[in-house]
Amino acid sequence: MNTLSQRDQAVIWHPFTQMQTAPAPIPVVRGEGSVLYLEDGREMLDMISSWWVNLHGHSHPYIADRVAAQLRTLEHTIFADFTHEPAVQLAERLLPILPTNQRRIFYSDNGSTAVEVALKMAFQYWHNIGQPRLKVVAFEDAYHGDTFGAMAVGGRSAFTAPFAPFLFNVTYLPVPVPGREAEVLELAQTLFTDEVAAFIVEPLVQGAGGMNMYEPAALNELFALARTHGTLLIADEVMTGFGRTGKLFASHYLTEQPDLMCLSKGITGGTMALGVTTCTAAIYDAFLSTDKMKTLFHGHSFTANPIACAAALASMDLLLDEDRLADIQRIITRHTAFADRLRQSPVVGNIRQRGTLLAFDLITNGQTSYFNNIRDVAYQFLLEKGVLMRPLGNVLYFMPPYCTTNTQLQVAYDAVLALLTKLED
Repeated sequence: MNTLSQRDQAVIWHPFTQMQTAPAPIPVVRGEGSVLYLEDGREMLDMISSWWVNLHGHSHPYIADRVAAQLRTLEHTIFADFTHEPAVQLAERLLPILPTNQRRIFYSDNGSTAVEVALKMAFQYWHNIGQPRLKVVAFEDAYHGDTFGAMAVGGRSAFTAPFAPFLFNVTYLPVPVPGREAEVLELAQTLFTDEVAAFIVEPLVQGAGGMNMYEPAALNELFALARTHGTLLIADEVMTGFGRTGKLFASHYLTEQPDLMCLSKGITGGTMALGVTTCTAAIYDAFLSTDKMKTLFHGHSFTANPIACAAALASMDLLLDEDRLADIQRIITRHTAFADRLRQSPVVGNIRQRGTLLAFDLITNGQTSYFNNIRDVAYQFLLEKGVLMRPLGNVLYFMPPYCTTNTQLQVAYDAVLALLTKLED
């Protein structure tokens, strides 16, 4: 009888994978808490929250019960002209914990589509008020998703090269990492004009770009500058939302509030696919008209899926519980202590932390690209230690589920220290 991996290789095309050279996929048969259980009996500590989505641990019984109850009540309905309790309740609960200027919730089904919706809202806002603007400013090395609009506002890279002729033009700012703030602000003063429709950012942490981190003060200055020209501010919190940065949203570190926000990943605790775009009253009002051509003509078959909304509501119950908020602070404290230990290694550089995200560079032969061979060495070494970490080139990072115990964190820390010892030899 063929194994699960063999059956997979006969029929499936995996994401971000060169299928000709990739090793056989690792078969997972069960998950519980921060542990993935493999077909061969091994256990794997999930230190990246399974692509940054899992907040409370795998197969959480409370979320499972809420999803099961919703399945027995209403599994789906069209969301044009119809509504349902989970969608309304989720919007009612989300808005009060977002920046205070957010007034409306638009549902989609993943992070890329949440970004697509935000971009369409921004462009059409200017069209609807009779002042069309065509320019967008974004950060270098940004990642906002893999659909075309999201690719267009992301950094140009090997990932987007085949599609470059089809992407609309975007003006890029360097990321204002510590030491470059003044340089970036000076450049921004020339880039932000009355022609810029939107400025889109991953606030405080760029994820796929290499866990690049920068300070709230720098983003506040850039947001304030953009706002003097009326530019709409888009905060892509698909990765940074729901506690990852130490606050419920990275935007809560700012005094300048975004006009639009993009949410996904952790919104359902990693259980279901769901996307959300939020906006201010001014943006929403620009679409209100007796002229049907001012309608936002966008939607998805699974917009506001009741099961996904139920999972999100359950995840919010867990996230806002005092014990879970204490878990977030506990992980932050443990990471901070481990960062001090990392500073003692000669093969570690650029250690940075924001909340439960801890990242650092592996220094090897001066190579730092995404395709650096050290990525495969580190990935495989840690897998053999029973720890799932998926390096971004030479960048290694921790983003564990909040339920991860101190003992489990220490197992992961020890595995990383063993890796560093190997690299130092």
